[in-house]
Amino acid sequence: MSISLAELATRLGVPWRGAAEVALTHVAQLDQAESGSLSFLGDPAYRPYLATTRAAAVIVKPSDAAGAPVPLLLSENPYLTFAQAAQLLHPEPEVVGGIHPSAVVDPSAQVDPSAWIGPLSVLEAGASVGPRVFVGPSCILGAGVSIGADSRLVARVTLCAGTQIGERALIHPGAVIGRAGFGFAKDGERWVRIPQLGRAVLGDDVEVGANTTVDRGAMRDTVLGHGVKLDNLIQIGHNVVVGEHTAMAAKTGISGSTQIGRYCTLAGAVGVVGHLEIGDNVHFTGMTMVTRSFKEPGVYSSGIPAMPSADWRRNVARLKQLDTLTRRVKQLETLLANMNATPEREESEWMEP
Repeated sequence: MSISLAELATRLGVPWRGAAEVALTHVAQLDQAESGSLSFLGDPAYRPYLATTRAAAVIVKPSDAAGAPVPLLLSENPYLTFAQAAQLLHPEPEVVGGIHPSAVVDPSAQVDPSAWIGPLSVLEAGASVGPRVFVGPSCILGAGVSIGADSRLVARVTLCAGTQIGERALIHPGAVIGRAGFGFAKDGERWVRIPQLGRAVLGDDVEVGANTTVDRGAMRDTVLGHGVKLDNLIQIGHNVVVGEHTAMAAKTGISGSTQIGRYCTLAGAVGVVGHLEIGDNVHFTGMTMVTRSFKEPGVYSSGIPAMPSADWRRNVARLKQLDTLTRRVKQLETLLANMNATPEREESEWMEP
C-alpha cells in the first residue's frame, strides 16, 4: 500500500517535517533504503547513514533531526513508531471466510462464517473457531479447542484437546499447545505416567514462536496471560503461569509449576527450575540459570561469558581448587581470631586483684 508522510504522521500521532505528499510504500533499513522506503534511526551508531540514506522518510528523535536531508517523522521512541508504521504499511492479508475442500471438520465443530480453515487441517469434535480466525494448512484442533476472534495459526500448528486461545493470537508453524505435561511417578524401576487433566489457556494478543511447546496442566491449567510473547524453540512446562506482557527469547525453558509475573523478560536460553515464584518486572539476561525464586524487580544474571580457551582452562582448573582454598581461608581466619583474642585474655587476667 502507499500512504503519504502527512497521513502516516496523523495516524501515528507524531509530528513530521518535510514534504507532506511524499509517498511511503514499505519499510527498510537506513543503509539499504530506496525510493518509497520508510526507515528509522534508533541506534546512534547508525547516525552516519542518515546523511546518505535514499529513504523517502526517516523516523528520528527530535534531538537527531538537525541537518537531516530527508523528510522526517519525529518520535521519542523511533523503534516503537517504526513498528507501528510497519504494521500500517505491511498489513496482514484480510481473512476470507471458508473451509478448504481437503480440510476435515467434525460436524459438531463450530466455525464462524468469516473464519478460514486451510487445506489438510483437522477440527475435532466440539472445536470452536471465532470470527476472522485464520487456520493455515495442516493445523490440528483437538476436541473442545476454542480460538478467539482475529487469531492466526500460520501453519502446522497443533492445539491439543481443551486448549483455549484468546483473541488476536499469533501462533507460528510447528507450535504445539496443550500436549500432555511431563509428569511421572516412580514404581520401582518403572515410570508411571500421571494423567494430565488441566488445559493450556492463552490470553488475548499472545504470540507463540515456531516449534515452541506449551504443556497442559496436571490438575490445574497452564496459563499465558494477555500479551505474552514467546520466541521460537521455547518449552513451557505443565502448570506454569506466565503473567501479562512477559516476553521470552528463543530456547528458554520453564520447568513445571513455576509462576512468572507481569512485564518480565527472559533472554535467550534462560533455564528456570520448577516450583519457583518470579515477581513482576524481573529480567534475566541470556543463559541465566534460575534455581531460586526472585520476587523483587530487577535484572539478574548468571553464566560465564566466552573467553580465550587458555583462560577458560586455567579458570576451570582454579575452580576445582575452590573448595580446598575455602577450607584454608577458614583455617587462617580461625588462627588469626585466636591470635587476636589471646592478648586480651592475658591483660584481663593481669588486672584481676
